[in-house]
Amino acid sequence: MPNDDLFKKVIAHAKEYGFIFQSSEVYDGLSAVYDYGQNGAELKNNIKDYWWKSMVQYHENIVGIDAAIFMHPAVWKASGHVDAFNDPLIDNKDSKKRYRADVLVEDHCAKIEGKIEKEVKKAAKRFGDKFDEKQFITTNPRVVGYNEKIGEIKDSLYKAMDNEDLPAIKQLIEDLEIVCPISGTRNWTDVRQFNLMFATQLGSTAEGASTIYLRPETAQGIFVNYLNVQKTSRMKLPFGIAQIGKAFRNEIVARQFIFRMREFEQMEMQFFVRPGTEKEWFEYWKEERMKWHFNMGIPGDQYRLYEHEKLAHYANAAFDVEFNFPIGFKELEGIHSRTNFDLSAHQEHSGRKIQYFDPETKESYVPFVVETSIGLDRTFLAVLSYAYQEEKLEDGSERTVMRIPPFLAPIKVAVFPLVNKDGLPDKSKEIMDTLKYDFMCHYEEKDSIGKRYRRHDAIGTPYCITVDHQTLEDNTVTIRERDSMKQDRVAIDQIPEVVKEKLRMPR
Repeated sequence: MPNDDLFKKVIAHAKEYGFIFQSSEVYDGLSAVYDYGQNGAELKNNIKDYWWKSMVQYHENIVGIDAAIFMHPAVWKASGHVDAFNDPLIDNKDSKKRYRADVLVEDHCAKIEGKIEKEVKKAAKRFGDKFDEKQFITTNPRVVGYNEKIGEIKDSLYKAMDNEDLPAIKQLIEDLEIVCPISGTRNWTDVRQFNLMFATQLGSTAEGASTIYLRPETAQGIFVNYLNVQKTSRMKLPFGIAQIGKAFRNEIVARQFIFRMREFEQMEMQFFVRPGTEKEWFEYWKEERMKWHFNMGIPGDQYRLYEHEKLAHYANAAFDVEFNFPIGFKELEGIHSRTNFDLSAHQEHSGRKIQYFDPETKESYVPFVVETSIGLDRTFLAVLSYAYQEEKLEDGSERTVMRIPPFLAPIKVAVFPLVNKDGLPDKSKEIMDTLKYDFMCHYEEKDSIGKRYRRHDAIGTPYCITVDHQTLEDNTVTIRERDSMKQDRVAIDQIPEVVKEKLRMPR
């Protein structure tokens, strides 16, 4: 299935089966803001639970907090967001569409990279098992030329971005003859800066109100609470502070469903370490975070690590975990070595000593930080888009199935009476009442059993229990497994144990 078609089908499926709705849809919706429906909320909570247990519960030296969305304006001044949290904005005069100027240039580079991939695929097909991809990329004149062109473009872009040289960014767009995807023209406005933070007023009267911001990231809530957590939990380095929470960015271009939204949720962990050990811990967390992704059962070829060529001013190393979304490989998680920039900035602006006394070295210092930051909404989209499959069965019929990892599935068990009579509904509800305290369950008796199976295949329910007339005779039921559609006969008193084993969360 072409990726564009797949993405459209995933979006439509998400609405039809209660995963995601357009926010305020009855009023024609609000751009780039979405609500999670009954099944989406469950899947989202299950992803949160998996992350929290992996990061906090399973690590003795990591604790979790929940910092407020509103923070003192000085926090954002110290972090650099007030002065530097900007994106370069450009408009096309014909389409009236607005774009991030740097993304237009990066998309142009991505097209050149696509040409390289085509050359590699053609060569691999031509040479077969003897094909050496690395040698081909470094020696093939056309590919070498493409890579040199990409390098020149990125060097020009990064230099202009670092110097905040907006005319140079526009000149680069014009030199590359980049056209608007909508109008197909090169009729561009000048590039200008656009601050991404949402500002609001705090105070009882307009005259006495002060400007504060909706947080554009969750990390600063961790940094300003470093001393509180370290002292109250008596943590010794290395230790981490984790948080799951909402963040808000007034994106220039918010599109691609829930991949880029103005209100989104992050799962972040800041790991505080002794200066000089940050690279070692950086490598450790790269490996740990990849294990977390692989444990969801999604194949490794759906992920790739991207090393940042241009580092943020606070970092000395940075990798992105990219996922193969229907819109291509895009950032899912960032792993950054942030040095001691944040704590030092807050120490300077607050006048408070934000340091750690090391009992081993007998010295005080500002810890360095290794960050893991993953988008919850993007993880949701990764799980949803990979899980969506359309199958043609042996009998010629078709089904749409969501192969969501069972431990993440919104509904774990569906309970069905085979028919809505003969005491089968009562027996089914009795089983349902037993299971619902341990698992998210759903009872359903409407439509034929086949339609009910298909409905729960489309939701991603891993196990369906059917109560039939034999159940009344020997207290057994059938358990149908979603992916294989295989059915096994199991005693009712064995159901909790069987289901619990199948739904075990990876560690």
